[in-house]
Amino acid sequence: MECLLQVGNESLPQVKEFKYLGVLFASEGTTEREIGRRIGAAGAVLHSIYHTVVTKRELSQKAKLSIYRSVFVPTLTYGHEGWVMTERTRSRVQAAEMGFLRRDPGRTREASALRWRSTHRPCRFRSCSVLENFLAHNLSAMEGGKPNLALVYQAVQALYHDPDPTGKERASVWLGELQRSMYAWEISDQLLQLKQDVESCYFAAQTMKMKIQTSFFELPPETHNALRDSLLTHIQNLKDLSPIIVTQLALAIADLALQMASWKGCVHTLIEKYNNDVSSMPFLIEILTVLPEEVHSRSLRIGANRRTEIIEDLAYYSSTVVTLLTSCVEKTGNDEKMLIKVFRCLGSWFNLGVLDSNFMASNQLLMVLFQVLQRDETPTNLHEAASDCVCSALYAIENVDTHLPLALQLFQGVLTLETAYHMAVAREDLDKVLNYCRIFTELCETFLETTVRSPGQGMGDLRTLELLLICAGHPQYEVVEISFNFWYRLGEHLYKINDAALHTIFRPYIQRLLHCLARHCQLDPDHEGIPEDTDDFGEFRMRVSDLVKDVIFLVGSMECFSQLYSTLKEGNPSWEVTEAVLFIMAAIAKSVDPENNPTLSEVLQQVVLLPETVHMAVRFTSIELVGEMSEVVDRNPRFLDPVLNYLMKGLREKPLASAAAKAIHNICSVCRDHMAQHFQGLLDIARALDSFALSTEAAVGLLKGTALVLARLPLEKIAECLSDLCAVQVLALKKLLSEESTNGKSADPTVWLDRLAVIFRHTNPIVENGQTHPCQKVIQEIWPVLSETLNTHQADNRIVERCCRCLRFAVRCVGKGSASLLQPLVTQMVSVYQVYPHSCFLYLGSILVDEYGMEDGCRQGLLDMLQALCMPTFQLLEQQNGLRNHPDTVDDLFRLATRFVQRSPVTLLSSSIIVHIIQCAIAATSLDHRDANCSVMKFVRDLIHTGVANDHEEDFELRKQLIGQAMEQHAQQLVTQLMHSCCFCLPPYTLPDVAEVLWEVMLFNRPTFCRWLENALKGLPKETSGGAVTVTHKQLTDFHKQVTSAEECKQVCWAIREFTRLFR
Repeated sequence: MECLLQVGNESLPQVKEFKYLGVLFASEGTTEREIGRRIGAAGAVLHSIYHTVVTKRELSQKAKLSIYRSVFVPTLTYGHEGWVMTERTRSRVQAAEMGFLRRDPGRTREASALRWRSTHRPCRFRSCSVLENFLAHNLSAMEGGKPNLALVYQAVQALYHDPDPTGKERASVWLGELQRSMYAWEISDQLLQLKQDVESCYFAAQTMKMKIQTSFFELPPETHNALRDSLLTHIQNLKDLSPIIVTQLALAIADLALQMASWKGCVHTLIEKYNNDVSSMPFLIEILTVLPEEVHSRSLRIGANRRTEIIEDLAYYSSTVVTLLTSCVEKTGNDEKMLIKVFRCLGSWFNLGVLDSNFMASNQLLMVLFQVLQRDETPTNLHEAASDCVCSALYAIENVDTHLPLALQLFQGVLTLETAYHMAVAREDLDKVLNYCRIFTELCETFLETTVRSPGQGMGDLRTLELLLICAGHPQYEVVEISFNFWYRLGEHLYKINDAALHTIFRPYIQRLLHCLARHCQLDPDHEGIPEDTDDFGEFRMRVSDLVKDVIFLVGSMECFSQLYSTLKEGNPSWEVTEAVLFIMAAIAKSVDPENNPTLSEVLQQVVLLPETVHMAVRFTSIELVGEMSEVVDRNPRFLDPVLNYLMKGLREKPLASAAAKAIHNICSVCRDHMAQHFQGLLDIARALDSFALSTEAAVGLLKGTALVLARLPLEKIAECLSDLCAVQVLALKKLLSEESTNGKSADPTVWLDRLAVIFRHTNPIVENGQTHPCQKVIQEIWPVLSETLNTHQADNRIVERCCRCLRFAVRCVGKGSASLLQPLVTQMVSVYQVYPHSCFLYLGSILVDEYGMEDGCRQGLLDMLQALCMPTFQLLEQQNGLRNHPDTVDDLFRLATRFVQRSPVTLLSSSIIVHIIQCAIAATSLDHRDANCSVMKFVRDLIHTGVANDHEEDFELRKQLIGQAMEQHAQQLVTQLMHSCCFCLPPYTLPDVAEVLWEVMLFNRPTFCRWLENALKGLPKETSGGAVTVTHKQLTDFHKQVTSAEECKQVCWAIREFTRLFR
């Protein structure tokens, strides 16, 4: 049937197909040809990037994935909105996808499919479906009870397949709620039984693992055996579905075994059950791999007693596991996948440190490992697994003297890999080169003490260092970077020993290392512009700079500096060699003694004479070198003018401006007295700061240097000069405020506030008693502008923080000279805080208390400020998860309270607010936020300490009485909460703070503290939900005795550290 279309007098021709916006439309309405065109176009893209991207080993998986998503997928799916998505169409598209993903070199098809499922999402298509309806109507389904399986399955499908990010997010939230519910146990088990698809099985396996890790206490003990049997059935039934699911189930089984005290000899049970079934061997080895890895998992709080029991059990069966692995290798021969699993499993047991070194020294697996590493044709994945295993073995024998037979075998085995390394270099196989370097580095780390103790003898053989230097000679800088940690440690050991004869032995190796590093730091000859410091190579150069500074003492700073300079002076090096040498010289310049050193003076003189025609990178690095030689300038003032002229030239050029600004800052910091005569020039630079192409950091650094020089001027000049320096910033703020009042738009004042802050922070002139601070008048003049800025932007936390920071340094700058600002500042702080509780107001309040808290006339006003700030703070923190959601507020509140304790303790202790502050502090002791918890503990410690400190002062008895009343009311609760927090909530690094609080409580009243601690210990759980003993009665009494009989705080800390391991 024809449909004639006419536009004006012209009839449009009938066609069978046409293109619109690059999409082919057919008259019969099918999309087969268009889909074929899309697949063909995607194939063309694949062909064009095949060698440069897909098979390029040097390109990371992340980069390949990015190209896949941004180039390949859009080409493949362009115009898919009009496609009819049949199963055949979906299969064709996904086959095209796999055409890209499976071409990753060195991977099997199964590995590619696994990686596709785990990291690459298949192409999704925009179409209405039951998933969207599910997301729209079923998010509250759990409120009425257990959701049915169909609903859960739909949610999983939405999570993985919904093209709408909002839909994915809603599904994720709903499934997260399901995972936290009791229903998750049964639903996960049912999904695994159904075995409907990979996604639902993965979700179920992952949920089961998570529930066992975090919610095992929900299950009654009589269900534990049934759970174990169910998991073992699931992993056997699903072993061929997906390796990811097998891993999740293996982790679940391992975590169950670690927590289930009634499951004795789990390793023996598993091996006996599955040893004779070849098809079960892969998942059995997977379980045996993750089991040792989970022993020290932070997700499991099984406690030190249970952990010790498990490690002893695993050590007992370790030889059985190794025998099983040996048998697997004998049966499967050179099967790559099985060998990878075996090596991963063996490495896991090495890492736990339970393998018998004598048994392993003569075991066939060790020989197989080195055979695999010596073979040139070994596949990349297998090579990596073998390398990891050898590194684990070397790490396990770090205490060489107790593992001598195994240490000798590993030492000799690694030395045989030098030829294999050279073969990998010849074949340009970077993956294998990196693996060998990791092994060589681990060898050197393991035998470091032996090498230093007996260099050149036995296992102190210096051929180990030769291996690392061979790696340092590789053209790729990533290779030598692997060894950096060893060279750091070697330098540290030799520095501590400080033996000249020993230094002489190792000096040639360090000299060769430095030579290699200088070569690796060279930019490409075709590089344009300045060196980048934010890319991978820039970060590598920074690490080189750090390493050179750490090991240069072995060579001698002056000797090395002179040698480097001579290579520039006597030869005619290319620009990239010159730049790299200057870079290394800049790294060691500060460690060279500048006193009467003609070489340094000559270098400085030559550098500032470099013509502007040299490569931009050479000029950039030479400017950095000048900045590092500021000590030389200070000792030789005659260089100051030429140096400043040289740096000013750089400041005017965009690529060099920030480096020049940093160098000027260094000169100002070191040569303050000499720079005073150049202050006007610095002021001119500061006024024109925005005319230079400076980074924010460089601009602030210049102002810092200017302020440091300003503080060296005569007092009578400082006020005027400070006013001039601040004027640019103040005028800019005024302009922003006036523009805002005119057009109603809010402009960002943070740049100017930060610049004022750095000026106030570093303008610290020496003011004698009785003299008026020269900065006082300037700050009083600036206050109205800061106040108006604060008021205008009171809702913006970022800007308010900058305002408070600026005011903080202004107050610190003039000290009590800011008294006239106290009343209006506090009034504005309290007023804004009632509406917008920004925590920075609490911090600023602590500064005011620190400055004025000892002034009788200010104490009551400051207490009123504290009380006014506390009310909205407590309301904020009393919300659900208030402490966890507002750690900055907790931190700053207790900084303020601590300042009160330090400056005016009686004022605080006599007030009604102290009870609420102490209660808040007790609740916050369990907060696992480093800064917030530190502030809370410091407040409690300092508060109790006021009851015993400064007993010669007249208010001591009153302080002691007030602390006594507070302790009587709150101490038992405090000690109980502290013990609970350090056992179950707080990370180990907070324990010294907890110990200091308990120490202060004990100092105040040791007899009563013994009772408080006893009561607290009685409340701790004695068993885990899995039936394992957490803490014995003897351990409780021993800990109580250790703490209560301690004579130093560090003894309390040691006792707590050991005791809390029982609960971790």
